[in-house]
Amino acid sequence: MIQINNLTKSYGPNKGVFDLSFQVNEGEVFGFIGPNGAGKTTTIRHLLGFIHSDSGSCSIMGMDTHDFAAKLQEDIGYLSGEIAFFDQMTGLSFLRLLSEMRGLINHDRMNELIHFWDLDVSVKIRKMSKGMKQKLGLVSAFMHHPKILILDEPTSGLDPLMQTKFVDLIHQEKSKGTTILMSSHSFEEIERTCDRAGIIKNGKLVALEDIKTLKKEQRKVFMVSLASKSDIEKINSSTLEIVKQKGLDLEITTYGDINPLIMELSKCKVVSFDLKKQSLEKIFMKYYESGDSNE
Repeated sequence: MIQINNLTKSYGPNKGVFDLSFQVNEGEVFGFIGPNGAGKTTTIRHLLGFIHSDSGSCSIMGMDTHDFAAKLQEDIGYLSGEIAFFDQMTGLSFLRLLSEMRGLINHDRMNELIHFWDLDVSVKIRKMSKGMKQKLGLVSAFMHHPKILILDEPTSGLDPLMQTKFVDLIHQEKSKGTTILMSSHSFEEIERTCDRAGIIKNGKLVALEDIKTLKKEQRKVFMVSLASKSDIEKINSSTLEIVKQKGLDLEITTYGDINPLIMELSKCKVVSFDLKKQSLEKIFMKYYESGDSNE
């Protein structure tokens, strides 16, 4: 659905994007991760047809994103990382203006989204908080039933409760078959919403991974409390990897299959058992810190 081939746009050393290639499949939620200045927004601007590349190409639904920008806008819902509003308008006036520009007659979806976000659209935009403006931007991006959503830092300014609602909204769109590309700083957000994710550093892709695979291969640390020293001795004599021991308390590391751990613990009296999960942030940071590209 979205194809980026050897895209290059240079604004100087390590500024822009360089020989960038990846694709987003139909119905997929793709996370695009990287710090400010890494090239996320530059990539998104190419996908919207806002800027010309130095070389390489971008296409959506088989159409060049610059040559067919106006046509593609009909099927794209876009949320900018830096939203510009008409501050003297009310939220409702702004949404109605966008509806007219898109030729929308039915406003049911717009009204559903206003209710979903509990957004007061009677307020003038200049009086809205950052969070309210973000909600308004999300309504405008989703309200025309787009086939493709391109979202640049979509939860910026939203409180934790609203971030959870955003995750629910993404799952709703995914169930409809919507294709979604989402840039984010939040690894937790990517973990909860995305099928695959890529991480960009200095304009170059340094990791491209399937989220389910990462979760399966994720290093897990279990915190275990045992009843006696004899139980400790049984675990110490096993092949399990013990990373920390204090009295009758252990931290045991596993990768992938946890059945060997369960089998060994079944020989002991376990007082407590808990998972100390490694975040996707730590997993991705090993790619980011290495700086090696695996395109």
